[in-house]
Amino acid sequence: MGLGIVAAAILAGCSAGNFNFGPGSTSGGPTTMPTAAGKSFGKGPVRVALLLPLSGDANIASVGQSLANASELAIQFVETNPNIGENITVVLKDTGTSVPGATQAAQQALGEGASLILGPLRADQVTAVGQVAKAAGVPVIGFSNNSGAASPGVYLLNVLPESEVKRSMGYANKLGKKAFAGVFPTTDFGRIQEGAFRQATADLGLNARAVYNFSSEAEARNVVTQLVPMLQAGQLDALFIPDRATAPSLANLLNEAGIPPGKVQLIGSADWDGDPAILNTTALAGAIFPAVDDAGYNALLPEYQAKFGSAPHKLATIAYTATILANAGSLANGTPKYDRAQLTLPAGFNGRDGVFRFLADGRSEYALVIKQVAIGSASIAEAAKL
Repeated sequence: MGLGIVAAAILAGCSAGNFNFGPGSTSGGPTTMPTAAGKSFGKGPVRVALLLPLSGDANIASVGQSLANASELAIQFVETNPNIGENITVVLKDTGTSVPGATQAAQQALGEGASLILGPLRADQVTAVGQVAKAAGVPVIGFSNNSGAASPGVYLLNVLPESEVKRSMGYANKLGKKAFAGVFPTTDFGRIQEGAFRQATADLGLNARAVYNFSSEAEARNVVTQLVPMLQAGQLDALFIPDRATAPSLANLLNEAGIPPGKVQLIGSADWDGDPAILNTTALAGAIFPAVDDAGYNALLPEYQAKFGSAPHKLATIAYTATILANAGSLANGTPKYDRAQLTLPAGFNGRDGVFRFLADGRSEYALVIKQVAIGSASIAEAAKL
């Protein structure tokens, strides 16, 4: 399917909220904006700042540039589609990788009259930018996946741990799984995933029988030793092992201990998606994990490659969606612009990665697919849903 066909459905396909691409309502006459520093995309009257790391650490800067490129493609789509009003001008700001860099970029953007801030990437930067923007009454749509950065008026457009764990646990329960346990490394990622596991099982009314932590191979082996009798006795039928780096080793340890694939439903995280080690571990065959539907990325890929000569980063679809959302006439030209009540409509929006919605506390929920591991690949076990 061509990019134009897919993109035409973004946001317009959401009946609740009746978001449109057109000019929408305006108040008063044209205003003169201060001159903005930085590269800009579009010619619309509403200024939107895009804050991304474009300097400093080369790996992080490459991600930031990929998101900037995707935003430029989104504006290009708006400009070439006669059915879509061009409502915004996006001004790109470099945050670097520091909190002061993000704060300075936000202050500059607000001084230049930005009505909305998109980005930045890191949670600490989103938090800092949110504080500055709130004081000015301007909403933020950040790209971090750390729920701690969310707050009313600071929305996170990314797959959050609570959302993905709730999706996978709900699916496992639908398969008939009743008794769950979780195994987590003693890392920042592990602590976040453990909190999401506890929250998801409580929200869904599931039986969380046990939670284990490990910080070494010896501790992981000890966890498996404790799990085996419960698994053999049928006291557990689902095991959440979200950490991508250690999941293959844990699955192999279970197999060595006499727990064959299929004896327990192994459940992973969205972090598993596309990882070769996960897909090529025989002991993980049949494991399930949540993921963003690949269709949106695959639709963006050819046009991105044609313009920029490389494949986009996986997060590029988020910047594309955020830009199209910012351009919606009923948001950009509403009174007030980017009104919280409109941004948090329960039915949400249909973005490049599928349906998503913002919650009043700033968190988001994504419609995720469930994938199942086969040897060397993963197939969709259930289509995207919230």
